[in-house]
Amino acid sequence: MGEFTFELNEDQKQVRDWLHGFAADVMRPAAAEWDEREETPWPIIQEAAKLGIYSLDFYAQQFFDPTGLGIPMTMEELFWGDAGIALSIVGTGLAAVGVLANGTEEQIGTWVPQMYGDANDVKVAAFCSSEPDAGSDVASMRTRAVYDAAKDEWVLNGTKTWATNGGIANVHVVVAVVDPELGSKGHASFIVPPDTPGLSQGQKFQKHGIRASHTAEVVLEDVRIPGHCLLGGKDKLDERLARAREKAKAGGMGVPPAKGWGSVKNAAMATFEASRPAVGAMAVGTARAAYEVALDYAKTRVQFGRPIIENQGVAFQLADMATRIDAARLLVWRASWMATAGRPFTSAEGSMSKLYASEVAKEVTAQAIQILGGNGYTREYPVERMHRDAAIYTIFEGTSEIQRLVISRTIAK
Repeated sequence: MGEFTFELNEDQKQVRDWLHGFAADVMRPAAAEWDEREETPWPIIQEAAKLGIYSLDFYAQQFFDPTGLGIPMTMEELFWGDAGIALSIVGTGLAAVGVLANGTEEQIGTWVPQMYGDANDVKVAAFCSSEPDAGSDVASMRTRAVYDAAKDEWVLNGTKTWATNGGIANVHVVVAVVDPELGSKGHASFIVPPDTPGLSQGQKFQKHGIRASHTAEVVLEDVRIPGHCLLGGKDKLDERLARAREKAKAGGMGVPPAKGWGSVKNAAMATFEASRPAVGAMAVGTARAAYEVALDYAKTRVQFGRPIIENQGVAFQLADMATRIDAARLLVWRASWMATAGRPFTSAEGSMSKLYASEVAKEVTAQAIQILGGNGYTREYPVERMHRDAAIYTIFEGTSEIQRLVISRTIAK
């Protein structure tokens, strides 16, 4: 592991500039249209696939960047372009990470390519964890997976909600309960292959922001999948469950209380832990986009005979915005570097980065509207959309309150 540096190397700068060009030339001009349509922007995903931006190879390259900065840099540039379209492009990655974190090599090789398709026939994937009564509280999950030994099949029943690409995905990764007595230790992840009977899309949500990204319920009614669709395989699951039962008997683990997800690690939490700094980087991208619009406006908008940036009340706001965006990026980069370097988050650095960056995005986009005044409140200017988009960062993949809970438990030890 090399020394930690804030300087991107030449390869990283080239990738950043390439992504920035795509965000500026392809995403930005289409952002308002797809926000209004509230539909998945298939033509733009296809364009990204043709360029190699929507592909497993590209994300694997960024994921294995030895500095750890490949993924946050990618997320910041794409979400600078537009959050809704960007989420449509990167949403498949959450399902892919679920398979990479929990699957065998054979499962990874079989299913991850099917999540993306190819430039002529793009596909998307969905990671299904949240439920109507179990969002942050994953220990309250009700979706059940029961093994039918006679047929070597798993039977899934339940309802998932808030699933990005839910119902329109080619491949769904579903977290389900296999042993209810073990709380979150009794969970496992499953692949639901394309066109499996019993899986259907429930309600599609009409959202405040990130409207170009498809979010829906996924209903599972006697969904039968082959035994080999259990991520990690049955032997590994049986061993894990046996260990958890022994610990529970010995009182070492204790079955966690309904709200006690913070004390356990499972398939869903492993995926979220890996993705928190990436969500922080998304928030930084949206904040930076709004700040740049506000800065440009303040330099060109003339009131009382001079640009409004010469008014200290406006200039100081922009100074605070710039400072907080940089601070958020540094927290994200630190957490991303630590994760790649194999350094444990002993002070909940992953949660810190997501918490701070998401709160900054909400506040900076609101300040941008204020600086633009009445114009900022209209859809003629993009800051109104950016402000709506920013609200999601403090909610999904662990609310700000959950991040504070994780951080507070860590510092209280």
